[in-house]
Amino acid sequence: MATETATATDVSTETGDWKAGVVGGLAGALVFGAMMSALTPGVLEMAIPAMYGVGGPAGAVGWAIHMGHGAVLGVAFAGIVDLRPELSESIGASLGVGAGYGLLVWVALAVIAMPIWLGAVGFPGAPPLPNVGVESLVGHVVYGIVLGGAYAAVAN
Repeated sequence: MATETATATDVSTETGDWKAGVVGGLAGALVFGAMMSALTPGVLEMAIPAMYGVGGPAGAVGWAIHMGHGAVLGVAFAGIVDLRPELSESIGASLGVGAGYGLLVWVALAVIAMPIWLGAVGFPGAPPLPNVGVESLVGHVVYGIVLGGAYAAVAN
């Protein structure tokens, strides 16, 4: 004789804070990209596309890659904040955490990874290692601040 057993499974319908991370990351990347376009246009037109094997000038490709990086880094930010939700309970706290995150992203990716990556692909304009630039530092911190503010607004 056969018997049937039904098992209930919980399915989450919550959107999750990763979407707030994407929105914040895109907003931060847009502001940072506008700053780069004004202050260091060669980065978006030449260096970022070169990291992926695209010869320049290729401004539209550079923008697309930059925005993709911003969104992915926004999701990583959401994952970090998810470990300590109190970090995004207020706009002020989220702005501060975002600024710190922007600083960490700058050190890891712009100062260290980007010059190594561009050198590895043979980009003739590869910056030196470490690649310490005030415009880049300010841009990454602004990215983080916009990310943190937008994240808090969307997540809460």
